[in-house]
Amino acid sequence: MGNDLCPSLQQGMSLFSPLLSADPKTIDAYAIRVRDLYGRMGTAYDQAAACYGFTCNGCDENCCEERFYHHTLSEFLCLMKGVQTFDDDTRQKIYAKAREVKELYRRHDAEGRAQRVICPLNRDGLCGLYEYRMMICRLHGVPYRMRRPDGAVTRGGGCHKIDWDLLDEKSSACMLDRTDLYRELSAIEIDLRQLLGFGHRINMTIAEMLTEMEDLLSLSS
Repeated sequence: MGNDLCPSLQQGMSLFSPLLSADPKTIDAYAIRVRDLYGRMGTAYDQAAACYGFTCNGCDENCCEERFYHHTLSEFLCLMKGVQTFDDDTRQKIYAKAREVKELYRRHDAEGRAQRVICPLNRDGLCGLYEYRMMICRLHGVPYRMRRPDGAVTRGGGCHKIDWDLLDEKSSACMLDRTDLYRELSAIEIDLRQLLGFGHRINMTIAEMLTEMEDLLSLSS
């Protein structure tokens, strides 16, 4: 469904405008913290994938066509840092693609369709901002477990290419534990929100984040 938690620009202001008023060095420090965490996510994912003997090579599906929703200011910040590494012409093409994808989502929702649409950051089947990609883009694909604050453990399946004939004990040993990774991202998010006085809920696709980012960066130019 479409996002109704994050208002678009109103009266020339962006939802993420507090990022513009923050000290740049502080913002850079938070981006570094997120990217350091991303590195540990990659290590954990690679270990789980190797345990399962899982690889995306030769897959006839592209997970970049999934409509993922993202919920953190810290990930938006890191993604923005990545977008800023592109030249202006490339950024404008990405923004245009994001607007197109956002409109397709709107139409599909209005028509009650759940149609796959390629991410606006995808280039020739691969992520154009691979080093800055979001958490769920890094962890999606392998089975996982996560311990919630109330102590309950939730589990999720992985890609259809996973060998489900594995013995139960091996499958359990291979499973990616997201608990500490989520806790660390949550700690970064809480710190950043408190620093900026940011209280908005975020529930946005990459396309929505990019269109919001275009407006935000236009305010800073």
